[in-house]
Amino acid sequence: MLTDSGSTLYIRLRKRMSIRRGESVHLGRVAQMLVDPKYEQDLHKLLLHEPKEHEGSIILIDMMLIVEKIKRKFPFLQIAHFGEPHCLIEIAEPRKPPNLIFIGMVWLLLFVGSGLAIMNFHADVSMGVVHQRIYQLLTGHWKEHPLLLQIPYSIGIGVGMIVFFNHLFKKKFNEEPSPLEVEMFMYQENVNYYVITEEYAKIQKAEDEARHE
Repeated sequence: MLTDSGSTLYIRLRKRMSIRRGESVHLGRVAQMLVDPKYEQDLHKLLLHEPKEHEGSIILIDMMLIVEKIKRKFPFLQIAHFGEPHCLIEIAEPRKPPNLIFIGMVWLLLFVGSGLAIMNFHADVSMGVVHQRIYQLLTGHWKEHPLLLQIPYSIGIGVGMIVFFNHLFKKKFNEEPSPLEVEMFMYQENVNYYVITEEYAKIQKAEDEARHE
């Protein structure tokens, strides 16, 4: 066994990652490491966990497990940990080809729903009457359908939505996150927090059961 009391392993866990079903979890996949080169390859290949079918699609690898595995093989290494104390591993299933019928139905539902929401809002605030009144104030004539205002206004709604969400198909105008991206990030953070709490509860329950056996 190699011994070097002066060696230190600096380690930072990734927050979340995914593996294919059937793959084992090795330290090099879940962490960034800085260590003496003579230990680097062995540490990268260090087996942390082999997922079982009953464990579901989310696995929690925490720092205590990693320290235990490292110390078992390299008891002389000093470990300095930075960042998150755990890594969530998602077991990804093979991707299926997209269902174009389902995508079309969702697109149609969103298109009709958003259109009805805009029309109902305009009806609530009497937008048509407002346009007629503005047109009368600007031109001195009353018109039932002031297209000179309504057409630019309709185009402006679409342009405003594109600017607001900072996307046009796959093109992004700048690096600033859109409100939708921020909401999705917050949702993912809440999901991660819930999953981590549940996984720690399962680990604690398993330890309690093992202690009472």
